[in-house]
Amino acid sequence: MTARHPKAPPVPPRPGLEVQSDEVVWAGRFAMQIVKFRYRRFDGRMSADLTWELWRRGRGVAVLPYDPWTDRVALIQQFRLPAHAAGLDPVMTECIAGILEPAEDPLEAGIREAREEGNLTPDRIERIGRFMLMQGGCDETMFLYAARCRLPEPDAAGFHGLVEEGEDIRLLVLPAEEAFRRLDANEIENATAALCLWWLRAHRARLAVEWKDA
Repeated sequence: MTARHPKAPPVPPRPGLEVQSDEVVWAGRFAMQIVKFRYRRFDGRMSADLTWELWRRGRGVAVLPYDPWTDRVALIQQFRLPAHAAGLDPVMTECIAGILEPAEDPLEAGIREAREEGNLTPDRIERIGRFMLMQGGCDETMFLYAARCRLPEPDAAGFHGLVEEGEDIRLLVLPAEEAFRRLDANEIENATAALCLWWLRAHRARLAVEWKDA
C-alpha cells in the first residue's frame, strides 16, 4: 500500500461526523483529498451526504516587522499567479510569511522567514493570533506575529528570497501611517497583511512604549 501524503492524513473522528470515504487524489507539494461525509446539524438531524474537496496546505506563519524607534513597518511584494487569475494586480503587498514544516514551532519559523524574505533579525516577537484563511475548502492555519526589528532605509531594503525556491521578493519599508492609509484605501488586498496591520493600529501606542524601553 502506498503511504499517504504526509500533509493529508485521514480526517480525524468527531462526534456527529460520519466519514464515508477519504481519498487523496493529488499528492504534489500540497495534497488534495476528496472526502464524502455527513454530519449532525444544529437541529439534531444528520445532514445530506456531502462531497468536498479538501486542499491540505497545513500550518503557516506570517510576520509583520515593526520598528518602534522610527514608527515604520516592513511588508513584501511578490508576483502571485492566483491573484492574476482572480483579476487582481498580481504583484501583491503582503507580510513576510511561509509554510511550516510538520513539527516546526511557528515562532521559530517566523524568525526564519524574516531572515530569508527580508534579511531582518527580530529581537522581540508578540503573538497576534491564529486564523484560517479558506475554511470552506483548505485546512491552512496561519499563525500571525508582530516582530520588533530595526528596519533599513527604504532605498536599502533590497530584494530577497531563496534562489533554490525561485523566490523574487521585494522588501517594502513604509511609515506606519502610510501602511494604514493603504489599508484603508483597500490597496492591500492580502488578508493576512490586513489582519496584521489592523492589529498593529490597535496596539501601536502600547508597543511604542513597551518596545522602545525593553
